[in-house]
Amino acid sequence: MDFIGANILSVSQFERADIDRIFTVADSMGPFARREKVTRVLEGAILGNMFLEPSTRTRLSFGAAFNLLGGMVRETVGITASAMAKGESLYDTARVLSGYSDIICMRHPQAGSVAEFAAASRVPVVNGGDGDNEHPTQALLDLYTIRKELAGKGRTLDDFRIAMIGDLKHGRTVHSLCKLLCLFDKVQLTFISPPELAMPEAVVEQLRAAGHQVTVTDQLEESIGHVDIVYSTRIQEERFASQEEANLYRGRFRLNREIFTRHCEPNTVIMHPLPRDSRAEANELDTDLNEHPSLAIFRQTDNGLLVRMALFAMLLGVEGDVDKYSRPVRWHSRRSPI
Repeated sequence: MDFIGANILSVSQFERADIDRIFTVADSMGPFARREKVTRVLEGAILGNMFLEPSTRTRLSFGAAFNLLGGMVRETVGITASAMAKGESLYDTARVLSGYSDIICMRHPQAGSVAEFAAASRVPVVNGGDGDNEHPTQALLDLYTIRKELAGKGRTLDDFRIAMIGDLKHGRTVHSLCKLLCLFDKVQLTFISPPELAMPEAVVEQLRAAGHQVTVTDQLEESIGHVDIVYSTRIQEERFASQEEANLYRGRFRLNREIFTRHCEPNTVIMHPLPRDSRAEANELDTDLNEHPSLAIFRQTDNGLLVRMALFAMLLGVEGDVDKYSRPVRWHSRRSPI
């Protein structure tokens, strides 16, 4: 695809070559994310962050990624903080905000809403999550993380094994990741969830049509023994009709150090899109794994910065000039490697 000026709305718009390009640019962003260098390549550019659902990692990493490229960030957080609370349409909001911004990142609780917003925008729009539909940049950073974790074991994104656990019906992160995996070869996927929260059949059929082996089960312990990646998700309580309904499934599929040690291969990588629900009644990914070397959840968040920096640079056409406008940092940073 031609990235300059494009919208990023769905992983379906990518070919495998596009993924390779994004990851190559992401690799080059390491010195800036590690604060070894500073670049001003986007000096004067403005990112409009419009997050109409709660967000920590996505909103802050979009903003930090743009700042690290030298740009400025303006934010609207929550529908009640926007003119939409007064009845303004997505069309009008897009026309206005795109006059103030050079690129916009948007999260909205309704599926398809970001695409509707992008149709009226005068600048590129990046989907930061639209309801239970998609979360394309999360899928990219997840895939980038899988690639890096597998590379350390001499493996590639072809012919690996992954188990996805939890609320697979409402989890937009796993929906987008599965669609991306259709670009690769011979992936073995195991979907572990209550039957009521199973991966949508359309996604399963898309994977099988791509030649992948798919297993659907509600049995956790016997299904995580022979995989390279365990990808846990939380119960998406905001997608349920009531808290009581969500509580029926909370805590059903917990992964802790004892279960991991007893059932997983020793070098199985543990991933989670975050936030993980650490409340006692949920605790789907136990804090007793925090210091485990296989826990990659914070490596995931670090990788999100690299991937989002790459996308901004590519959408604004400056990926070849980032180093040209760089200099060493002037402060001491104790940051660990990314």
